[in-house]
Amino acid sequence: MRLLPKLFVTLGLSLLALSVSAAPDNPKNGVDFRTLDKAQQTDSGKKVEVTEFFWYSCPHCHAFEPSLENWIKKQGDNIVFKRVPVAFNESFVPQQRLYYALEALGLTAQLNPKVFNAIHVERQALDKDASIADFIAKQGVDKQKFVAMYNSFGVQAKVRIASQLQAAYKIDGVPTVAIGGRYITSPSIAGAGLSGKQSEEALQAAALKVMDYLVAKSARELGEAGKPVVAAAPALKK
Repeated sequence: MRLLPKLFVTLGLSLLALSVSAAPDNPKNGVDFRTLDKAQQTDSGKKVEVTEFFWYSCPHCHAFEPSLENWIKKQGDNIVFKRVPVAFNESFVPQQRLYYALEALGLTAQLNPKVFNAIHVERQALDKDASIADFIAKQGVDKQKFVAMYNSFGVQAKVRIASQLQAAYKIDGVPTVAIGGRYITSPSIAGAGLSGKQSEEALQAAALKVMDYLVAKSARELGEAGKPVVAAAPALKK
């Protein structure tokens, strides 16, 4: 379910269901998750920062959304959750601007599910400026206000930052989840170590289990980093 650049994902997933117990119980670096060569700075203080890199038109991002939302709720105050819309080519940019315009207007919680539903259930092509603006207006949002935000300098700046983050985290597929500015995993990464062909639900379950592990690991590392360094007592002279 990773989306390779310039390719629409064509993973062949088995329709056979697999129980959650098949998810990795002892996640391993390089197998179930990856560690970045260079840790990225986060701004979530003492909480673990979790960032999903996604694309509205990705069918696997849409499929992952309900499970991810439930996982976020279970984490409660343990994490700070963020999203970054990706762009593997210029055709992705309108949906990046859509996300950041909704975020600036405080409408992501309300309209994100509707955007996913429109694209993947109703088969609407929300990938151009005009079609996006028309769709948002039909949701009861002032069209002029939305278009102004969609074209604003602030949204354009966030799109540039999103591209920088995508490069820094070496994102080559979606959905991908970054944790603590240091680790990344995804349904395809976490599920790669499972034997045989797996259902999409099984791959998602594997990813969520690895995410639990990485959040706990990152929280411990934050705690260790916050502890004062105690200098060793000078040796007594004889």
